[in-house]
Formats: sequence, C-alpha cells, structure tokens
Amino acid sequence: MTSLVLASASPARLGLLRASGIEPEVVVSDVDEDAVEAEARRLDPDLSPAALAQVLAEAKGTAVRDHLADDRRLVLACDSVLEIEGAVHGKPGTVEVARRRWQDLRGRTGVLHTGHWLVEPVVDRTAGGTASATVHFADVTDEELEGYLATGEPLHVAGGFTLDGLGAPFVESIEGHPSTVVGLCLPLLRQLLGDLEVPWWDVASA
Repeated sequence: MTSLVLASASPARLGLLRASGIEPEVVVSDVDEDAVEAEARRLDPDLSPAALAQVLAEAKGTAVRDHLADDRRLVLACDSVLEIEGAVHGKPGTVEVARRRWQDLRGRTGVLHTGHWLVEPVVDRTAGGTASATVHFADVTDEELEGYLATGEPLHVAGGFTLDGLGAPFVESIEGHPSTVVGLCLPLLRQLLGDLEVPWWDVASA
C-alpha cells in the first residue's frame, strides 16, 4: 500500500477520498493564497482561471512536500476557483461578498476549475492537471439566498457554493464529473497516480 497525504483543510476533499477507499493524513499548508495569486499575475497578467487553480495547487503541494522532505508518502494538493465570464471567484470570506456573488450567479452558468498536484517527495516526481466542470445555477429568490447566507456555508468555499452540502438545491445541473465541483476530480487523480506508476489499488482499499 502507498500512503497519501492530503495538503488541504477541505472536509469535502477528505470525504471524497474516504468514500473512495483512501484514508489520507491531512497536512495543511501555510501558503498565503493571495500572495501566490498576486505573484502569479505579476509573472503572467493574462493568467487564466484554470491556470490559477493549478498554480495554487502546486504552491500548496510544494509547501507540504518541503515539510515532509524525507517522507515516502505521496502528497496531494488541490485548489478550486469559479469562473464567471472570465472573472475569478474564490472563497467569499464575508456575508457581504457572498451575497453579491450569489446575486451575480443566480440563473447563470459558471465553470469550476480544480487544480491538482501530486508529489512523490523522496524522488521528487510530480504529476498535475486541472479538471473543469460547467455549473448551472438556479435563479434563487432573495429569501432563499438570505437563508443560505445565514448558514455560513458559502463564506468559506470556492465560488460561494457547494454541490455536496447545503448549496446543492441551488445547483440545477453540471457538465463534467461531480467530484470536480466538490474539489477533487477522482478520475483525474487516478490518471495522475498512473503517471507516477502508482496503481489505484495501491492507495485505495475496497
């Protein structure tokens, strides 16, 4: 068996892995996402939302890799951003931002990009990629929106919504793998493991 370290504090990502038979240790990076994004945009002013998600995932994975330099376990890092007509939306952080976000989202379509970075620390082999899924949002009423904001959930998740939580009723449909929207694309993870010559059942158990 090959052990996996999840470089993310997301309970949704942890839940996806556990449901798939993977029991990782969680080691959260101390990466300043705003600083990483600012530097990435300085280097590439035309950085796409999908590329930004990948840059953030790589920064988190690299930070945890450095912390576990002599560890033989695989490190998996992910990051998600929501794109609406080219604009990037991360975690709202406050009720006011989340309200404005949803007033803009409702009845519209966005693309959720999730970057993945898989690192084998000892030999320093890496594999990465971004998965994207199109999300069609319901035209929620003001009353529904205020009720959702009151739960606090949308403040701390990418794009201000969830597919696997309280926000699910306000997502009408998606195009792409559902796990991508949750924050960790399982089919892509299988491919990345294959790139590192690690069979799926070496990390997962039935």
